[in-house]
Amino acid sequence: MSIPKLSHYPLPREAQLPDNRVDWQVDPQRAALLIHDMQHYFINFYGENNPLIDAVIANIQALKHYCYEHDIPVYYTAQPIKQGTQERGLLRDMWGDGLQDPTQQPVIDALAPTDKDIVLTKWRYSAFQKCDFEERLINSGRDQLLIVGIYAHIGVMTTAVDAFMRDIKPFVIADAVADFSYDEHQMALNFVAQRCGKVVNTAQVLGEETLDLTSLDGLKAHILPLIDCEPDEFDEFESLIDYGLDSVQVMNLIALWQQQGIETNFIELAQIPTLSAWVELLEERKDD
Repeated sequence: MSIPKLSHYPLPREAQLPDNRVDWQVDPQRAALLIHDMQHYFINFYGENNPLIDAVIANIQALKHYCYEHDIPVYYTAQPIKQGTQERGLLRDMWGDGLQDPTQQPVIDALAPTDKDIVLTKWRYSAFQKCDFEERLINSGRDQLLIVGIYAHIGVMTTAVDAFMRDIKPFVIADAVADFSYDEHQMALNFVAQRCGKVVNTAQVLGEETLDLTSLDGLKAHILPLIDCEPDEFDEFESLIDYGLDSVQVMNLIALWQQQGIETNFIELAQIPTLSAWVELLEERKDD
């Protein structure tokens, strides 16, 4: 009756995204971001050090930073603990008692809301149900909703459908949502793209080209904004650690590589901490 134990699967790449029926474009002056149900309780079903979740978190962090830069309001959903019979309703029949431990209720630390953000109490699959979310969007002049978080085929997809029926354009960010499985993830994306919204990836929202993080040029373009070095002064044979690349940024890269089926680890990379050596290692692993 509860949520099952969940495992890693590869996030869909740009070439695997479904065809959209609409050609809506994200407008920062009309958009809002919804970070859906990224609470400890739900994340814990994926276990520790899950590359799927690590990659999703990294993409949500990038999207949230983009929203701050462009004055796009950021909303969260968070389910309450120990819901009574009337509060939980039919969810109890489907999923049992739900969230009971107060320590599991907060949003995960990596995405913790700030004073700028608005946290909505989540009562049903759709973020719009039993709360003033629609009113908040209307009052702020927002009629586009960027949706990220978990789970794609349940709350994310249902919220997208509900937004569409309220004349709010939903954009589901394909590589910033996670699900029970790859098939259910893809099913949710296909439904949204064909019935109620637009499916895009993180790079498309940020206005970036999708980088090949296994190539010298692609990895360099990804790393340069993270370190204190001018492009014309960068040396691919110098230590990235000395340049200021930190452990969190390295772990995010590892998660992204794992999404492509390339396995490595922090200790291995720390032993050869140059861009040139990393690219050589990645080429070897791609051929394995």
